[in-house]
Amino acid sequence: MTATVLTPASRTTPAAAAALEAAAKLWFAAAVIGQGLFVFYILAAYGPTTLSGDFAAWNENKQLLKGYVPGDTAGNLAFAAHVLMAAVVTFGGTLQLVPQIRARAPAVHRWIGRAFLTTAILASVVGLYMTWGRPTGDSLPNAIAISLDAVLILTFAGLAWRTAMARDFVHHRRWAMRTFVVANGVWFLRLGIVAYGILRKPFGDAAPSMGTFFDIWNFGCYLVPLAILELYFLAKAGGGPRGRLAMAGGLVVATGLMSLGIAGSWFGMFAPVLAKL
Repeated sequence: MTATVLTPASRTTPAAAAALEAAAKLWFAAAVIGQGLFVFYILAAYGPTTLSGDFAAWNENKQLLKGYVPGDTAGNLAFAAHVLMAAVVTFGGTLQLVPQIRARAPAVHRWIGRAFLTTAILASVVGLYMTWGRPTGDSLPNAIAISLDAVLILTFAGLAWRTAMARDFVHHRRWAMRTFVVANGVWFLRLGIVAYGILRKPFGDAAPSMGTFFDIWNFGCYLVPLAILELYFLAKAGGGPRGRLAMAGGLVVATGLMSLGIAGSWFGMFAPVLAKL
């Protein structure tokens, strides 16, 4: 699904394998652009106010469900840490997917990986506290969805770390990619909601409501990308020409939907907030 597990195609690479590799690179390119915009938004919208301690300024962003709460020092600090760690997870995770860094600067790759895994683990713990210790009014199913994502992050990150320590780099890369997918659940959540909102408009009330979609996508935002990644692993390992072509087509469709969400998020959500800064 990303360049991390891609190997250079030889001149004798079958067309199906080449198509799968090209589709994975296309997905990766879109993800880099989308995550770059997301990191820029996080740092520009929250970085200065968070680092200066002006937490009350968070509430100027009306898209926040629960930002600054007067008197809730622990909760405010948890939110500040969560925001900054989200930037580290997004930026660090994306860098880990670049094979050139791993091949040409292995020491840099290792240190970025340690920072990424450590931050992902800490962000999960903080996220659990914010879900159960600082309730935002989410329904119980949504709180369970967030908690399940956190459990997957903690599990996958631990396995990625253990396989790296054992120098089992084949399995390490797979566990690291799984960690990357589930750690970006919030990012996929946003993209999915925006993309669905755009695609739903022509159908009006004939399509499921945004609330219904949100309840489902709250689980799907990490389980669907994880399923796509597992199918990619299977297709790449030996899915046969038809399986690889089908997977390549699926990745192209997934990339198109992801790109729609990226564009919609930027122009409909991120840019308006940044314009008011």
